[in-house]
Amino acid sequence: MDSLISTLQTVLVASAQSGRQARSAVPFDLLWQHVTTLDLIEALTFIAFGTVWLFYGWRIFKILVTICFGTLGLVLGVWANQQLIDGNSFWLGLICAVFFAVLSVPFMRWGVSVLGAVSGAVLTAGGWIALGLPKEYIWAGGLIGLIAGGMISFIIFKIAVILFTSLGGSVLIAVGALAVICHHLMSQEQFKTFVLQNQWFVPAIVLVPMAIGIFLQNKFIKAAPDWNV
Repeated sequence: MDSLISTLQTVLVASAQSGRQARSAVPFDLLWQHVTTLDLIEALTFIAFGTVWLFYGWRIFKILVTICFGTLGLVLGVWANQQLIDGNSFWLGLICAVFFAVLSVPFMRWGVSVLGAVSGAVLTAGGWIALGLPKEYIWAGGLIGLIAGGMISFIIFKIAVILFTSLGGSVLIAVGALAVICHHLMSQEQFKTFVLQNQWFVPAIVLVPMAIGIFLQNKFIKAAPDWNV
């Protein structure tokens, strides 16, 4: 648990630093730090679980929503513990994780719609980076996706489920794939140089599986008349 809290603290600090640095739209240093710490077994586990999430997340979306909000509560609890209590106790983070996870159950539809809106923002922001558009205006690309994804998600619940499960699965697959490439297909320095010189690569490795997941999940749901959200 201490290692998990330490990792979350690192993520929060790095996120704050990346927010102050307008030069890089993608936090490559944070991404690199976590990719290089994964061994082959962990990377393959990420890919396997991400594949299930990507293609069949619509079957287990309620569990995934609970996990997502529980994780959000944990992160907020750790941050609040640092800011308010200034201690290393994990109890506040644990309490917030349980609270958010339990709260997500009665507000499941709202939670799915919010995650769908966020997924829309990630989709358009990633596309903005991949197309090489000005990074200082990436917020505009993300805002377009947030509004469009939010409107669609609150109107058509099925689309919200497909969006956020496709994004979650593609992120896990991308992290696992990056770790495999980094450790077994290219040297770390070569791969880091390639990623830094081709900033379209990271968004593409997330968005391409996400697009495939959206297409296939839509077909799977149409073929499952008993699926009831």
